[in-house]
Amino acid sequence: MIEVDHLTKFYGTFPAVSDVSFRAEKGEIMGLLGPNGAGKTTTMRILTCHFPATSGNARVAGFDVDKQSMEVRRRLGYLPENVPLYLEMRTDQYLYFVAELKGVPSRERKKQVDKVVSECGLSAVYKRTIRKLSKGYRQRVGLAQALLGDPEVLILDEPTVGLDPQTRSYIWQYVNQLRLRHQTTIFMTTHYMEEAENCDRIAIIDRG
Repeated sequence: MIEVDHLTKFYGTFPAVSDVSFRAEKGEIMGLLGPNGAGKTTTMRILTCHFPATSGNARVAGFDVDKQSMEVRRRLGYLPENVPLYLEMRTDQYLYFVAELKGVPSRERKKQVDKVVSECGLSAVYKRTIRKLSKGYRQRVGLAQALLGDPEVLILDEPTVGLDPQTRSYIWQYVNQLRLRHQTTIFMTTHYMEEAENCDRIAIIDRG
């Protein structure tokens, strides 16, 4: 479901990612482990079609991230490290807004939003303004938006960083449920060694 072959990304003369290769199969949880500045986020941004690689190839759900970016985006859910939430929106307004942006048909939006609200434990804050939510709940809203559209592949950039142990445990429980129930392929970055133990595969990156 994710294939990366000799991926390289330069910023000027600086190699942010250098000759990286790995693969993750359907229904697997794969962790990309490394310190801050190692190239984890750059790798994710290439996989999520935010910018092209300098060289090498990457495919998600069978589609080339450079040449077939629209097909990739239709099959992809993405939770960036800093979730771009609209703080003045309520939780429900934001999720309906994202569902529309993702092209979820209007007749299916309520069903989709209700499902992710239930699965991510957001019922208690459904009508609450996002600005008033705790960091843990904001992260749950970010996870919920990534799940809209029933993605085949879920990409999570440091999904538990800065969270309390209870919320970190909740997110991991849910990630495992996704893998088991829906055979979702999950690719995530982390610098927590104990979290890496929950992954089916691990790739280690350092200085690109």
